[in-house]
Amino acid sequence: MQLDLLFQIAGIGILTTVVSAVLASSGRSELANLATVAGLAIVLLMVVNLLSELFTSVRTIFQLY
Repeated sequence: MQLDLLFQIAGIGILTTVVSAVLASSGRSELANLATVAGLAIVLLMVVNLLSELFTSVRTIFQLY
């Protein structure tokens, strides 16, 4: 597995948590929720890209068209 991608996902999670905590403590809970959802969306897009690559590899290996 690609270790750098794992670190990117962990970094996005940490950054999202910090931003959300800072916004929540300053009384802007709506923006904190929005920041959390944005971080989740970014990570989901990364995972969807990985799944796409996986399915392409499986299709190529087993010669499925």
